[in-house]
Amino acid sequence: MSNSDWDISDDAAALHDRAVICNTTLKSIVSLGAEQLGETLPRYLASGFTYVSLTVGLDETPLQETVLYCARERRRYKNSKDYIFVETVDDILRAKKEGKLAVGFHFQGSNPLMSELAMVELYYNLGIRHMVMVFNHKNPVGDGCLERTDGGLSQYGIRLIEEMNRVGIMVDCTHAGYTTSMEAMDVSKEPVIFSHCNVLGLRDHQRNIRDDQITACAKTGGVIGISGIARFMADPQDDSTEKFFEHIDYVTNLVGPEHVCIGLDHNYSLTTRHKYYEDNPHLLSKDDPNFPFKYVQPEQFPKLTEMMLENGYSESDVEGILGENFLRVARQVWK
Repeated sequence: MSNSDWDISDDAAALHDRAVICNTTLKSIVSLGAEQLGETLPRYLASGFTYVSLTVGLDETPLQETVLYCARERRRYKNSKDYIFVETVDDILRAKKEGKLAVGFHFQGSNPLMSELAMVELYYNLGIRHMVMVFNHKNPVGDGCLERTDGGLSQYGIRLIEEMNRVGIMVDCTHAGYTTSMEAMDVSKEPVIFSHCNVLGLRDHQRNIRDDQITACAKTGGVIGISGIARFMADPQDDSTEKFFEHIDYVTNLVGPEHVCIGLDHNYSLTTRHKYYEDNPHLLSKDDPNFPFKYVQPEQFPKLTEMMLENGYSESDVEGILGENFLRVARQVWK
């Protein structure tokens, strides 16, 4: 790509073109817009992305549905000529070399395990590479960030983290309650991630994380993926690149650029998202305003690259935030 394609400087375009750009989170299950994936994934490739991790299970999706969906989607991407299915970091690097989009899997919630530790390795073999422990509300692992209580990890939750460490699935504290997340980071022997979060210091919202959570994550060697959901960034109508960068800059100033990555989450049509929340109002926080919501889009990322350079970030810092930081953690955790 040239700067004329992205309307950015030559230096920023060259950096953006050579970077391995990773998005840790994009919903893909049917209820959240899977019918639009065929339109959305090519937009990521055109915007310079190399890797996108798809949500293929939630706390609310039952075992049978989750296993079948994982198996079918795994076969679809492994058999595709347009995508490379991700099981190792080398798959992501091969996608970059071949000009294709690498696609991986993760869960948002651990209920698809049915509290059975033996399922961890099975899901790893199906492609799951990181797993949100708790999705907003209490589950067998612990409390979520929208729960009325703030209890910590259960005994099962401790054993689950130990098994995830052994098998090679990243422990993801996104959506977890404060105490649950802090205890999870203490228990894990491997780097922990927040795959798609924003900063409480910039926006007072139940889904956002505190400074000491960010610091604890960095101490594990992990990364915080900045979410592009406008209502978590500030004004639900402000999906600007500038506002997204503010959250990157905050975490960078707190713990260093090596602990920042990208976790956009939603990019689908607003109509699809609003219908989903109308049908599932319990998933909204008390801090959420009325509809409509907006979301940062992949097409904004060339400008983000330029913005980081303009604000004094080194080229290596920018490449780290765009993808290399996540790859560092993946190299350490994935087996």
